[in-house]
Amino acid sequence: QQSGRRYNLFLKRRLRIDKRHQSKDSIFFRDGVRRIDFVLSYVDDLNKEGEKKLERRKEFESNLQKAGLELETEDKKESEDGKIYFVKIHAPWEVLITYAEVLNIKVPIKENDIPSMVENPLDCVLAPLRLPENVMHPEPDYFTAPFSKDKQELYLINDESTFFSPSMRNRIVNYILTRCPYGTEEGKKKFGIKRLLNNGTYSAAYPLHDCQYWKKANDPNCDNERYTLYMEWARFLRFYKEQPLDLIRKYYGEKIGIYFAWLGFYTEMLFLAAVVGLICFLYGFFTMDENMSSKEICDPAIGGEIIMCPLCDVECEYWRLNTTCASSEYSHLFDNVATLFFAIFMGIWVTLFLEFWKRRQARLKYEWDLVDFEEEQQQLQLRPEYEAKCTQKKRNPVTQEMEPYMPLTSQAVRFCISGTTVLFWVSLIIASMIAVIVYRLAVYAAFATLMESTQTLQPIRGLLTPQLATSVTASCLNFVIIMILNFFYERIAIWITDMEIPKTHMEYENRLTMKMFLFQFVNYYSSCFYVAFFKGKFVGYPGAYTYMFNHWRNEECDPAGCLIELTTQLTIVMAGKQIWGNIQEAIVPWICNWWGRRKARNNPENLYSRWEQDHDLQTFGALGLFYEYLEMVIQFGFITLFVASFPLAPLLALMNNILEIRVDSWKLTTQYRRPVAAKAHSIGVWQEILNGMAILSVVTNAFIVAFTSDMIPRLVYYYAYSEDENSPMSGYINNSLSVFQISNFSLRSKPKVNLENLVICRYRDYRYPPDHEKKYTHTMQFWHILAAKLAFIIIMEHVVFIVKFFVAWMIPDVPADVKAKIKREKYLTQKILHEYELEKLKERLCQGDKHATEKEFIATEGRMELSSAM
Repeated sequence: QQSGRRYNLFLKRRLRIDKRHQSKDSIFFRDGVRRIDFVLSYVDDLNKEGEKKLERRKEFESNLQKAGLELETEDKKESEDGKIYFVKIHAPWEVLITYAEVLNIKVPIKENDIPSMVENPLDCVLAPLRLPENVMHPEPDYFTAPFSKDKQELYLINDESTFFSPSMRNRIVNYILTRCPYGTEEGKKKFGIKRLLNNGTYSAAYPLHDCQYWKKANDPNCDNERYTLYMEWARFLRFYKEQPLDLIRKYYGEKIGIYFAWLGFYTEMLFLAAVVGLICFLYGFFTMDENMSSKEICDPAIGGEIIMCPLCDVECEYWRLNTTCASSEYSHLFDNVATLFFAIFMGIWVTLFLEFWKRRQARLKYEWDLVDFEEEQQQLQLRPEYEAKCTQKKRNPVTQEMEPYMPLTSQAVRFCISGTTVLFWVSLIIASMIAVIVYRLAVYAAFATLMESTQTLQPIRGLLTPQLATSVTASCLNFVIIMILNFFYERIAIWITDMEIPKTHMEYENRLTMKMFLFQFVNYYSSCFYVAFFKGKFVGYPGAYTYMFNHWRNEECDPAGCLIELTTQLTIVMAGKQIWGNIQEAIVPWICNWWGRRKARNNPENLYSRWEQDHDLQTFGALGLFYEYLEMVIQFGFITLFVASFPLAPLLALMNNILEIRVDSWKLTTQYRRPVAAKAHSIGVWQEILNGMAILSVVTNAFIVAFTSDMIPRLVYYYAYSEDENSPMSGYINNSLSVFQISNFSLRSKPKVNLENLVICRYRDYRYPPDHEKKYTHTMQFWHILAAKLAFIIIMEHVVFIVKFFVAWMIPDVPADVKAKIKREKYLTQKILHEYELEKLKERLCQGDKHATEKEFIATEGRMELSSAM
């Protein structure tokens, strides 16, 4: 019986092969002429909803045909699993030219005759990084003009089937699909493919890739752009090559093109920051042996003789300062003079990055015909969801047309619910951070006791101190909590933004962006802010410790400072996020696609059609780029807000971004369906977020250098309190530790054990000794250091801000040559259009057209002369 089934299956396949000589791995209709611009898929539904879905599909497809689109259906018998129907859509020439005018699509009118830029003298050096010219510039450069049906002979139309690129075609078809009606339900007019996908009428809607990514198509009419992108861009071995931005834009559209242009430019600029950061790190490494503070801590005659007060109540014991020898040496790697230089450098680097990006963006706008692109015209169109849910109408004061609107009371209620939800989740993050702090306070005593009593841990006590063990485990716990909260909040943010029913696509994206960024900002950075600005700052002193919730004693910094802990926190969260992000972006889609295609791998190519191959891929949703930007902006925060504590952060970011570009390109080219092309002339609201973070980074780094590092106390000691002219920093450790009389301990914090019958212990602060009349109050040195810290913050902020604003003023947003080219192109385009109108007018006059008057001819000619003069 089993062999009989195999034989029947073989006959079925043979019939399918014989039935169609043309390979199904094609992007054309059965006639091999009409191109497939879009594909819809659905499955039979046998329940009660099935009939309703069938009616919707019939109505929708009928309306698509009325709009001029041509459809061809593949029966489910032809599909791999025998369940899925595929509706192939083709937009004929008449539809394309109609909607090209509606969407204001620019098309070529003349080849660009403006000379290219002067050759770069470094071209020979950079030659190994270059891609072939036909990959970098797949099309000649043209002067363009918005398409008009009445002026078709003006445009360079050599072949109607290829005049509009596939990305333009799928954009036009998607425009029709999102606005096509499919009936009336519950007294409301229903329309749009998105709603049909949500209610299960269709299972997918997508444009086709032009070929398989690993080999060229057999069809000579195929451009094989996907194959070219994979071979030249999406493979990791091409990591050192430049990106083919023009080809990316041609295949995926400007919106995706501008993202990869920004990511590539950001990575290029990171190279400079990474080199300077590495030099600062190496400076710290090579000067470790010269660091007087760690020398004194490690010296048995100094650090070995200093008895420190216990770091927790009752259970912890007295300890010798030299037990922190290793951590004090490592802290010098990041807490040295180079830290100050790097903090100032990064403040200026951020400004250079943002200003030079504006220039690069301006050049792309010119090269990609986005100079006159009215983003408002595209993005301010009403969302179909808004039109469907807002039943009330009012007159638009500009267009004088009736359009839907949402009453103010409804908006207010929705915003209240939305705001309350966001505040609740932000409060949840703060609560989780407090929980991690409580964990740090609660387990420190356990780690201290464990390391003291466990013999196997004795050899590594110098390296793994209780402070470091607590910090590392707390950072890992914090990272896990961050990931869990992210998972849930992403869905909540989309839900509340949908509930607000934003009016336009731009409004929707901006609202979601601000919600997600606010949450992610608090989620990722709150723990770093705690370690940088709160830990060890409100401890009190041994006789009067400060307690959280009157139960847990506040944490103290390591005698070498809190900076090493901030570095640990930053490294774990930043590196963990990057590793987890790459796993999510690359491995998860690959596994899903492998599982979905496991049955189809045994089929011959001519049975596994192009539309089925793409159907089995993952969907790159409307928010796909949003998550990519969010990931990079969060990373940008790590390398700017806290870079004074970790000069290697830009190097980590650089290595991640080199991988990120190839991972993003690989998944987009091989693992995802082709996204619908969309226009964009900038990175949008992310530019303002980056500007805000750049300003905030100057403040945070100034505070880190002043309050988290030990630089200011060391400088004050060097210039004001040092007693040894030959070695000004000797004695600093003893000077920075205050004396406490053990008999003054309260019962709550007094240690159980005092085997050596100690009388005094030391603690990190600037307070008078117990025999002073002002015992345990702050010394004058404390106030001198505080004044120096505040003065440093004011001076550093003002210096960096002055330099930042001067640099921003000096660098124009649009390069001079781009300005000249824009003016030249506008002039030539106007001239060509005017000449065309003049020729048409002459023809009408010659043909005796009564409407073509002599005055009209003179006016047209005069307009040409005026344009030329301008």
